[in-house]
Amino acid sequence: MIAHDLFVPFPDEARCWIYVADRPLSDALQEKLLGTLEPFFAEWASHGRPVQGAATVLEDRFLVVVGAITRGDISGCGIDASVHRVQETAENLGVTWLSPLLVFFRGADGTVESLPRSAFRKHVAAGTITAATPVFDVSLTTLGQLRDGTFEKPAGASWHARVFRIPPVAV
Repeated sequence: MIAHDLFVPFPDEARCWIYVADRPLSDALQEKLLGTLEPFFAEWASHGRPVQGAATVLEDRFLVVVGAITRGDISGCGIDASVHRVQETAENLGVTWLSPLLVFFRGADGTVESLPRSAFRKHVAAGTITAATPVFDVSLTTLGQLRDGTFEKPAGASWHARVFRIPPVAV
């Protein structure tokens, strides 16, 4: 369950985008990243309507951007503006965002790791990734999903089990 104070004023229906850094981000780099994005959130608009926005970094790797608009949805132009600002900020700070098509999971040592889907499938077949392996779902689209624990869960309890045919944990 993710309960971040920054997101308290946002409704569960708020839109959410998750970017994954190519490496763990130091506290100083996280501060620069978030500090550089802050002015954008103060001015973010969608067809002239203000968007309430905020961002945080989870697990030193995941930039979570949240946006909400009163009585409506954020337009494609409003979404594009945030994507461009996040990309530009990352480039200026030397951060590269990984493809959301990779599979993100918690390694045996507790660190966030990623693999292409084909390599993840091979690890499942070899038994090095099991139903108990924590995986991250970077395809979430709402803050409510992030809050309810859908972001990190055992592979056997996520969509990964179906897609990668992960056998249940032996008891």
